[in-house]
Amino acid sequence: MDARDFNKLDDLTRRNFLSSAAHAAFGVGMGGAFHSFGINAPTTYAPAKRVIYLFMNGGMSQLDTFSPKVDASSNVKGPLDVLNTSADGIKVSELLPRMAKQMHHVSVIESMYSNQGAHAQGVYCMHTNYEQRGTIDHPGLGSWVSRLSGRVNSTLPCNVVINGGSRINGSGFMERQYAPLPIDDPKQGLKNSRLPHGITSEVQLKRKKLSENLSRQFLDKFGSRGGVAGHRAMYNAALTLMDSKDLEAFDINKEPETVREAYGANNFGQGCLLARRLIEREVRFVEVNLGGWDTHSDNFNRLEKLSDQLDRGMSTLLADLHSRGLLEETLVVLASEFGRTPEINGGQGRDHYAKAFTCLLAGGGVKGGQIYGKTDRDGREIIENTVKIVDFNATIAYAMGLPYEERIFAPNGRPFTLGNKGNPIPIF
Repeated sequence: MDARDFNKLDDLTRRNFLSSAAHAAFGVGMGGAFHSFGINAPTTYAPAKRVIYLFMNGGMSQLDTFSPKVDASSNVKGPLDVLNTSADGIKVSELLPRMAKQMHHVSVIESMYSNQGAHAQGVYCMHTNYEQRGTIDHPGLGSWVSRLSGRVNSTLPCNVVINGGSRINGSGFMERQYAPLPIDDPKQGLKNSRLPHGITSEVQLKRKKLSENLSRQFLDKFGSRGGVAGHRAMYNAALTLMDSKDLEAFDINKEPETVREAYGANNFGQGCLLARRLIEREVRFVEVNLGGWDTHSDNFNRLEKLSDQLDRGMSTLLADLHSRGLLEETLVVLASEFGRTPEINGGQGRDHYAKAFTCLLAGGGVKGGQIYGKTDRDGREIIENTVKIVDFNATIAYAMGLPYEERIFAPNGRPFTLGNKGNPIPIF
């Protein structure tokens, strides 16, 4: 490869090429991170090009979804039966019959641990890989991916959050161009609504030029500064997108009705479909939220509706990606800020439980059909291979081939890394 060919590569491919070259020449690789888990690093792996991040807001009950305990005591097990799955040794709740057929694609991380037992702090930590502080705003995972990997599609945003509501983790101390594009309703998508009624594109262009001329003195003086430059880049990117054919990526109505129905007639299922359309067009990071998992009371009745939405949306997404040849290069993540208590409380609910819960990883080079980590009979204590949040997020970064130990400096001069001293989980 000569210099001209190298310069044509996108940022992430250049990084991976240099990393491979360093490994070949000097033996520099990922061995240290994997050795910390007591095993040898894999010699090869298939890095993901994109991430679809499914977030179960409120604290998903692991015991009633992907980590049922068939031999648990009566005050833990609950009324739900379990199903065998397409992966030997993995069982799921009876509420997830469609996902039961997809578990051969999935790595179940049963030994997740967090020290954040409140919602706001737990959501923040899972999304940013840092504990919440009053003195600094940390970037979300999508912003890290956008900053470290760069765009492939020059028109579409690198980072999108669907159904995020008001709890979106933004670009933090990074420039605004790395912030996620929020989509509140996947069925509505993103429309070109920037032109007021009766205003043509030509008039809008004249207004834009006039605004720039009026702001020239300010831009000449401050335009190169991070905040101003970031706002300008974000604004110009939005204008470019609004006039682009790539805007069609946000229109799920272009999908056949049978496909839309398969994903489920709800915002989560339709959000999963929108996520698939976006990653097909090289969007790097798409998050889809499903809230309502804070089941302190009436846990089992409430889970029927929630689990049905999750079951339809995620199972169809995995099958759809696999049939299109996209699953191996797309990492699908299922996460929640924490889990629920093994004990069922007096209101037939489960309370917050951060010391042992479950997340999932599929595709993106991850070996499917396995359970990593182990908890005791009642799911109360981790007894094998504890995985902290920093390790889980470092695994996402590793699957994408991102330099998760590369330091990025905040405006106050403090260095931060995507991995935050975490080590990738050996599931590849």
